[in-house]
Amino acid sequence: MKKDTKLVHAGRHPEQYLGAVNPPVYRVSTVTYPSVAAMTEAERKPYDGLRYGRYGTPTSFALEEAVAMLEGGYRTIATASGLAAITGTLTALLQAGDHVLMVDTVYFPTRRFCQQQLKRCGIETTFYDPLLGADIAALMRPETRVVFVEAPGSLTFEMQDIPAIAEVAHAGGAVVVMDNTWATPLFFQPFDKGVDISLQSATKFIVGHSDAMLGLITCATEELWHTVKSSVAYAGVCAGSEEVFLGLRGLRTLSVRLRQHQESGLVLAAWLDQRPEVRRVMHPALPDDPGHALWKRDFTGACGLFGFELTPCSPAAVAAFIDGLRHFGLGYSWGGFESLIIPTTDGIRRTAKPWKAEGPTLRIHTGLEDPSDLIADLALGFERLAAAK
Repeated sequence: MKKDTKLVHAGRHPEQYLGAVNPPVYRVSTVTYPSVAAMTEAERKPYDGLRYGRYGTPTSFALEEAVAMLEGGYRTIATASGLAAITGTLTALLQAGDHVLMVDTVYFPTRRFCQQQLKRCGIETTFYDPLLGADIAALMRPETRVVFVEAPGSLTFEMQDIPAIAEVAHAGGAVVVMDNTWATPLFFQPFDKGVDISLQSATKFIVGHSDAMLGLITCATEELWHTVKSSVAYAGVCAGSEEVFLGLRGLRTLSVRLRQHQESGLVLAAWLDQRPEVRRVMHPALPDDPGHALWKRDFTGACGLFGFELTPCSPAAVAAFIDGLRHFGLGYSWGGFESLIIPTTDGIRRTAKPWKAEGPTLRIHTGLEDPSDLIADLALGFERLAAAK
């Protein structure tokens, strides 16, 4: 099946639900057994089938089956949020004395988890330049257990040579973990590029409507799946029934929404690239972007999330630009139907290599509005910026 067809049919079993197109929302804690023998048999494979609500329900099984098929992995685990997927995976794979290589452009809550929680557990993190590629070999240690990648990078959108990094990581016995939220499996197939575990904040594009928190962990092998699934279960982390249902609902329209996000995002990025107030646009799908060649080689599309740097101006001018926008909400997260914008200058944290920008930086999530309306809104914003300079 092609990806669009998989999106419609994966994880669907109407014959199990009296012909209903969607599985019902299973609100489950306790599950009863017909006999002691049946209960004993269920204990032998605690994470298969309906055993206890925390381990999964037919609703979450449907979502996990569909996402695993889309990603091309062995099995998927649903969690309470994207961050729970990240922290649950790292906790499962690492122990005291281990070392993790973390890309320096990573989503800030992941950085914070490494610097605080993992450090407290005796696990050392080295943040590395996202542009290293195969040169990451110089940072590998005998105790390196995980190499974490994210492409493009959060806030600054650098691309990584993931196949080259994966080859080095595997030669050193490390597991490659990727945050694949930006591209989703529609635009990037992680397991074809050497990734071992793919993470998604399903809060973003899969849910798609800014109304639920959900995370997904997809593992390449049964061994990895069992390691992560058991650790997540021990921690008591699970996705809610309603949230899983909303993720399953959103998944069915992911392709049409993501294509529109991509198309409108490229229109906005190209327009911003021509504005005199903009020093540079950070979008790997633009031909003049430094990471474009890697994006074109490894990805089949781009979402509508990108960044841009203004020519030097005051904080008051940036505030004037943002505060009067009608169609862009000022808020965190992304992936929903509505357009968003945030200033990112103070949010960019680097330790491996200094981040250099002459002017303020911002991030745009391009929603599903008509791009001409979004451009008109931004144009008025630039007028306010000029007046406030």
